[in-house]
Amino acid sequence: MIFTHRVLVYWALLATWFLPVHNLAAASFVNWENPHVHPLDMTPDGTRLLAVNTADNRLLVFDLTASGPAPRLVATIPVGLDPVSVRARSNTEAWVVNHISDSVSIVDLTTLNVVATVHTDDEPADVVFAGSPQRAFITCSQVNTVMVVNPAQPQVVLKRLKLLGEDPRALAVSPDGSKVYAAIFESGNGSTVLGGGNLLPNRFPPNAVSDPLGPYDGVNPPPNSGSVFSPSINPTLPAPPPVALIVKKNAKGRWMDDNAGDWTKLVSGSKADASGRPVGWDLPDRDLAIIDAATLSVSYARGLMNLNMALAVHPSGVVTVVGTDATNEVRFEPNVNGRFLRVRLAAVHPAAPALVGRWDLNPHLDYSTPTVAQSEREKSIGDPRAVAWNAAGTRGFVAGMGSNNVVVVNRSGQRVARVEVDEGPTGLAVDEARGRLYVLNRFAASVSVVGLNDYQEKVRVPFFDPTPSPIKVGRKHLYGTHETSGLGHVACASCHVDGRMDRLAWDLGDPSGGMFSFDGQNTELGFSFPIDVPGFERAHPMKGPMTTQTLQDIIGKEPLHWRGDRKRLEEFNPAFVKLQGKNAQLSSEEMRQFEDFLATLTFPPNPFRNLDNSLPTHLPLPGHFTTGRFAPAGQPLPNGNAVNGLALFRNPRLMSVPTLPNFACTTCHTLPTGLGTNMTWKHDRFVPFPKGSDGESHLRLASTDSNTNVVFKIPQLRNLYEKVGMELTQSESLAGFGFAHHGAMDSIARFIAGTPNFFPGNDQEVADLVAFLLAFSGSDLPRGSETNLFEPPGPDSKDTHAAVGRQVTLNSAYPSPAESALLNTFLALADSGKVGLVVKGRQGGLERGYTYAGQGEFQSDRAWERVSAAQLRMRAGPGNELTWTVVPQGTQWRIGVDQDSDGRFDRDERE
Repeated sequence: MIFTHRVLVYWALLATWFLPVHNLAAASFVNWENPHVHPLDMTPDGTRLLAVNTADNRLLVFDLTASGPAPRLVATIPVGLDPVSVRARSNTEAWVVNHISDSVSIVDLTTLNVVATVHTDDEPADVVFAGSPQRAFITCSQVNTVMVVNPAQPQVVLKRLKLLGEDPRALAVSPDGSKVYAAIFESGNGSTVLGGGNLLPNRFPPNAVSDPLGPYDGVNPPPNSGSVFSPSINPTLPAPPPVALIVKKNAKGRWMDDNAGDWTKLVSGSKADASGRPVGWDLPDRDLAIIDAATLSVSYARGLMNLNMALAVHPSGVVTVVGTDATNEVRFEPNVNGRFLRVRLAAVHPAAPALVGRWDLNPHLDYSTPTVAQSEREKSIGDPRAVAWNAAGTRGFVAGMGSNNVVVVNRSGQRVARVEVDEGPTGLAVDEARGRLYVLNRFAASVSVVGLNDYQEKVRVPFFDPTPSPIKVGRKHLYGTHETSGLGHVACASCHVDGRMDRLAWDLGDPSGGMFSFDGQNTELGFSFPIDVPGFERAHPMKGPMTTQTLQDIIGKEPLHWRGDRKRLEEFNPAFVKLQGKNAQLSSEEMRQFEDFLATLTFPPNPFRNLDNSLPTHLPLPGHFTTGRFAPAGQPLPNGNAVNGLALFRNPRLMSVPTLPNFACTTCHTLPTGLGTNMTWKHDRFVPFPKGSDGESHLRLASTDSNTNVVFKIPQLRNLYEKVGMELTQSESLAGFGFAHHGAMDSIARFIAGTPNFFPGNDQEVADLVAFLLAFSGSDLPRGSETNLFEPPGPDSKDTHAAVGRQVTLNSAYPSPAESALLNTFLALADSGKVGLVVKGRQGGLERGYTYAGQGEFQSDRAWERVSAAQLRMRAGPGNELTWTVVPQGTQWRIGVDQDSDGRFDRDERE
């Protein structure tokens, strides 16, 4: 029997080794590409270095007292899924923030085990300790909250602070412990978009750019260089279509375009209704939240930068923040080529938050050209993800994740040195007692040791990394600033941050370009709709603003871009030269590597689904408001029923198109992605649309966008909750861009109820649809039919079950009723085959692992040993705590019992 168990498990593991490259990560490794926030820390006594190993879901403990320059790895402790931050609360206790698990693991550094798990709000990012009595402050990035808990009773939330900013992540504490600082990652840069180019009357947003009240008397598109366009318009082009326009608030509070046109009257002034805004509307640029640790009151500092990536407190008490600042208000690709953002260090004193100092961390660049010599590019820092100071405040250190280096600055923010390190540096820790700077290199899975006297790298200490080769090889094409840009400071990830979005829109058209034809694409589905819609006309190169799209699950979902004007990924290759300033395009092999990497990017668990991945029926909708179609505008929507929302989404009544009585949302937005179908109608059924010459897909394009940019790719709907924040029924918004290709549709509710396209019956139905669209990702939705003309089948979705990451730590053989109920749910979900389940922890002083094998049994990390779920529960106790974690189906054997996927179980290898 023992032999049989071993053989069965080994065959299960071997079966994953012979899958195609694109399926390898899905089989045993899921890549959410979540960013590090504070991945490296030292214990207060300076004896141990703590690092998160995100790919392996572990906390690494290094001994710093050993002789020689290299820290010695002494323990690897399983925590939650995708740990992104670690903080040492004392010499014997560390808190690890798990981004996917929505948890904080409290680790006993004496027993080297997780002794408690703190459940958090969605997507926690960082934790610090401050105040008297001491409190723990935890940023929860997706819901814009800071949880305040008592470290002695961490399961009890003392208060949730709602921050007025999108995506708070990195934290720091004032020297006296009285203040907590939170960097708002997606704070914006004071830019927003004005509608333009709508073809239907009474459609939101209004055509503000074409309004005669504007600074150009209604000329749309307006010029960007005096009275003309720069570059000049290609004389062979037809007249450019009217489009939306990006404007940005200047230091005087005026809303200006890139040609000094003043749009204030139509944005916040007396005629703000012309752009769909209330008079006095504002977009506060809140970059840094300042929390009083005693009173828990919150104030803000403004004017730092667009993406506030990391922060540290200078010994003087000044808060320093590093990140990037975009210039998306500048129109046209030739004008922004290689120069569309700056890498900055900002400083603000909490006593005078209105006084902000900012420094360009690349002072060797004058941005007069898109390309400089490679030797100059190597000096640049890109994608900064960490900052730290020495005790005297005379030297600061900034890690460039995209540039693979650390720059050294003086107290005035001026660069004094540069250190080349390993790939993807994201964490810094200063060890002045030993004259060392430790650098965590996330992509290379190593720690660099840098001398503080000569700023030279002394040694690199590698650690185990289960990341599949396609991710390791292809990542550099997304992040590598020195390799993929002309100035060495930008990359694809500068806008597609961590494979996602920067929450901005960009007008990357080109007046000197040519028209684009959609011939050969999946357009009419093999039949013509009996309604009056525009044809599939060629696309004009002056396309207007378009919001940055996520790169998650785009491979196999071609064509690409909002208009579907990139038939495959390879057609983006010219952007490395035309947009990023690189001297030459990537080679065909490099583009293949890039594509293989992008094919692994996966949507995380949906925070609005129930634990069993079902749709919620009573979902609160804070931040979502009525549009005025039924109740007066600006009132909170009631709780939404996503189950009813799904029914409405499939119901032709919502569309009410007289000539198409069976036309529903799912006719275009197929389930489970929301994308158009990859099929075409032939005779009496849908059949697959032929793939392209390079194997690319042809998802359906549509010509019913109701905008002058007529043709568009039916967009996926799985990350709509990431775009919430622009709300024009209120006096201020947290984001300057919302929905639709231009970002001028402010809210999901407005898209449903504020246009003549849809016919909900009341605000409750609006709320139900909002709830469904927020909970869209997660699959488990009814699929279309090959024989139903109005509900066609669509492509599969690379997303994650809602239960993945959920954890329970048992410290007793007798779990509480709530814990028992949760464990039973875990087991039932694992029995259904939708998820995997693992148990990790110390038993008798040994690190142990268990993987659920079905029928109530767990396979241990010894091949000969199986235990029942009941027996495993009984093994938990003080000093022998066990943490149960739901993991993606297919990853449970690697995470649970075979860390290196070599077919030999972990405990067997160590004994």
